Amino acid sequence: MGTGIAAKIELYPGFGYEDALSGLDEWDYMWVIFVFHRNVDEGRGWKPKVLPPRATGKTGVLATRAPHRPNPIGLSAVRIDRVEGRFVHVRDVDLLDGTPVLDLKPYVAYADARPGAHSGWLEPRDPKPPWEVAFAEDALARLRWLAERGIDLRGPIESALALGPQPHAYRRIRKSGDAFRLALKEWRVAFAVEGRRIVVRDVGSGYGAHELASDPRLAVHREFAVKFD
Repeated sequence: MGTGIAAKIELYPGFGYEDALSGLDEWDYMWVIFVFHRNVDEGRGWKPKVLPPRATGKTGVLATRAPHRPNPIGLSAVRIDRVEGRFVHVRDVDLLDGTPVLDLKPYVAYADARPGAHSGWLEPRDPKPPWEVAFAEDALARLRWLAERGIDLRGPIESALALGPQPHAYRRIRKSGDAFRLALKEWRVAFAVEGRRIVVRDVGSGYGAHELASDPRLAVHREFAVKFD
């Protein structure tokens, strides 16, 4: 499922990368090879076994796509919108802003896709249909306001909740009264469960009043609180 999130990959000037990107815009998708830089910056280590989001038990880290790896290298398939000079505009991005990119490679459908391949520990769970994710009008109003300011949360919310409402080590979900709350970076998403349907009721800031008043970097969160709280 694509996130719909747009981004721009910037290559360094002065190395002839404009010529190196020639022809890339003829492809629909490409692979981005990158560094999990936050893991490095924050000194996070790795463990031989991890609990992936849809696994029922721990498995070897090299049999997963977990970000905490012996070498913090990631791989992501993104949609190419356009190429302008040394900039590649892409969509369906799951990378953090400022992520260091090591290489770009075109996605070759006949070579890179293997529809009949076995999926290891994922295989027993894949046939289950995703959960339906719906949004209350109040939640949509908040999401539209954030999107107008460059913060696109709807795609990530749908991707996270389509896997179901169960709390998990990799999805920060907690019970909150008769509903649930998903922590998505610095934002909080309140939702309810109706059969196989998840209804997002509300979206709010994860910062408290004291933090909003004292931290000058939280201007968007303060504006959000004034408008919706």
